[in-house]
Amino acid sequence: MSLNPQLLKSILKAQQNEMTEHILYLKLKKVIKGEKNQKVLENISADELKHYEFWKKYTKKDIKPNKWMLFKYYYLSRIFGFTFGIKLMEKGEKQAQINYDNFSKDIPEISQIIEDENKHEQELISMLKEDKLRYIGSVVLGLNDALVELTAALAGFTFAMQNTHLIAVAGLITGFAASLSMAASEYLSHRTDERGQSASKSAIYTGIAYVCTVAFLITPYFLFHNYFLALAVTLINGILIILVFNFYVSIAKDLPFKKRFLEMSAISIGVTGLTFIIGYLIRMFLGVAV
Repeated sequence: MSLNPQLLKSILKAQQNEMTEHILYLKLKKVIKGEKNQKVLENISADELKHYEFWKKYTKKDIKPNKWMLFKYYYLSRIFGFTFGIKLMEKGEKQAQINYDNFSKDIPEISQIIEDENKHEQELISMLKEDKLRYIGSVVLGLNDALVELTAALAGFTFAMQNTHLIAVAGLITGFAASLSMAASEYLSHRTDERGQSASKSAIYTGIAYVCTVAFLITPYFLFHNYFLALAVTLINGILIILVFNFYVSIAKDLPFKKRFLEMSAISIGVTGLTFIIGYLIRMFLGVAV
């Protein structure tokens, strides 16, 4: 079969993707827990190799994997969890399916590959069970409370104290005390429910999320002497946390990104602005000067 240059280029790209994913699934199989999960990855990897051989019939070429994609998705999976890494790659597979549809007029057998890709997605979704997602609710609780409470507290401290070091110390004390309180509350709430989650793990995830958020938000007050600049950078840090976290959750849990990002940002900025005004009023009416 004679292929036009544009079609050949697309098929070569598809062939490389199949080889890349074949090797990636084999590498992930070695590190993922659970014999069932490992078997599924092994089967999917074998299917990807079959797809590679299918494309090779048309290109007559051996193609090496994309080393950057292999490196990227492997370490994303190791660092942020298997679910996140695989589902991020799935988005690329969905685009590949669109390209496959474009090939169907010239290569009728493409329908079998599309069917295999759809089956892969369902098998992956059924096997993705890991602590990072089981306890995502606890992470949300710690992160969201820290964002709303601490940014609000820092805004109030900023106008009431007008001294970056005092604001930072007050913020640290408030933040760490609140993180312990939140972790304890999460522990007690999970001791009495029946959701099958470990109370201690829920408390740890909540506490760690809170403490990390506190540290990131307070850092500008140690770096800048101008307290308004420090507050502005803190707000930017808060938006960055919301952005990164919502991107992670939208990929791993298949949730809408834009709506959740805008909602969390609006709540955080709104509460911060209100508390900033309250801090100004307290300083003005009580005559507090530090």
